[in-house]
Amino acid sequence: MSEKTSKPTSRLPVHIPPDLQPTYANFALITHSRSEIIIDFAQILPQVPQAKVQERIILTAHNAKLLSRALQQHIGRFESQHGEIDLPDDQSLADQLFKSQLPDSDLDE
Repeated sequence: MSEKTSKPTSRLPVHIPPDLQPTYANFALITHSRSEIIIDFAQILPQVPQAKVQERIILTAHNAKLLSRALQQHIGRFESQHGEIDLPDDQSLADQLFKSQLPDSDLDE
């Protein structure tokens, strides 16, 4: 007789502290090392010549790929409810906002 492996039916409980402050970011720098993906979330403000990094998130490559998949799913749901998100035809905006700023060799271990 073989045993069945069942997947958990409930999600992991997550506690969000009531005093947790949200962070707004309109700019991200994404870099990587041999084993991690690093995302710096920053704010660009009018009349301020330098972006200020607000948060640095370090993920394993595996978890970064899972995050990417989850974002794609949520963006799809968002667009089905609210319409397609318009992006400029020129991809330079995306390149400017989300391109890697450091060569791979600077972060390799």
